Amino acid sequence: MNLKHHLPVFFLLLISVWGFSQSNQIAIKEDFKPSTLNQPGQEYPQVNSQGYARFRIQAPAADSVRVSLGLGGKGGTKLAKAEDGYWMGTTAGPMDEGFHYYNVNIDGGKFNDPGALNFYGSVRWESGIEIPAHDQDFYALKDVPHGNVQQILFPSKSTNTSRRAFVYTPPGYEKNQSTRYPVLYLQHGWGEDETAWTNQGRANLIMDNLISEGKIKPFIIVMTYGMTNEVKFGRIREFDVKYFQAVLVDELIPYVDNTFRTMAEQRHRAMAGLSMGGMETRMITMNRPDVFSHYALLSGGTYKPEDISDKSKVKLVFLSCGSKERPDGVRTAAVALKEAGINSVSYISEGTAHEFQTWRRSLHELAPLLFKN
Repeated sequence: MNLKHHLPVFFLLLISVWGFSQSNQIAIKEDFKPSTLNQPGQEYPQVNSQGYARFRIQAPAADSVRVSLGLGGKGGTKLAKAEDGYWMGTTAGPMDEGFHYYNVNIDGGKFNDPGALNFYGSVRWESGIEIPAHDQDFYALKDVPHGNVQQILFPSKSTNTSRRAFVYTPPGYEKNQSTRYPVLYLQHGWGEDETAWTNQGRANLIMDNLISEGKIKPFIIVMTYGMTNEVKFGRIREFDVKYFQAVLVDELIPYVDNTFRTMAEQRHRAMAGLSMGGMETRMITMNRPDVFSHYALLSGGTYKPEDISDKSKVKLVFLSCGSKERPDGVRTAAVALKEAGINSVSYISEGTAHEFQTWRRSLHELAPLLFKN
């Protein structure tokens, strides 16, 4: 049974989506190189030009070692023990392009790969591996002017604590003291946090490159933690968005407007989110159409025309997903919105599933559409 057709779209972040080839006839090329996300000086894990990944783990006293693939991944790649005490293995097929989480299972225990950098996902720090993509240039680190990503701590009376957010300000923000900017509030998925969009998603580099190419008008991005009432896996229906809505709308947005040079009006404010962040975006924009004018759900569901109470307040609805998700639903929803007189755009990331390459591409497509008028 294909679980992808039986779970809500924002739940798919919890499924292993590695896109292995169905053919065992492919000859594996021995042109493996260290992943770009390895710890300094570490040779493994490695990837080859076909998208296969190879792992090497030191565990001389272990009886079983395997690499568990994807967020909450099960099964995975079994490694074989060599005489030197290292365990090695190669994935059964090529993986989808882009970023993937993984962890190492040693005799039933879950560990991170000491050779790889760690990224927060699946409600824990996971190892990460990058499969080079044919279109990776749009999020590459280039010799262009760069914006600044800074941490802010803002007071939250509703949660009785200080909360953290990361703010991207575009190149030139510090020098152009008279310029004010629109703002995109960009949410992560379930099990991730406010570091995801820059660390895994390369959001700041995507913005830097688009701005340097003259393809977008510069704007600010704000990323904060979307979980206020913690919900365990399998009990997502218990999540009540009103608590996060209070943090975002009543506390974070006023703080950002008072601290940064923003255009503090509804028509200059957007909200977007991936997976569960899309679910939050959908709920909050429906609850508070007076706050945001641009909506974007990235693998995070769709809107119906009747969900938009006042279409005159909505400048854009952007819907996206990977071609391995539910592309027909996204396309159909966008058409229905457009027929109802709402500016709607759909985007499908070819060859990807519920994963960061889908969302990197989605942000790259979304950004030029924001704040055009």
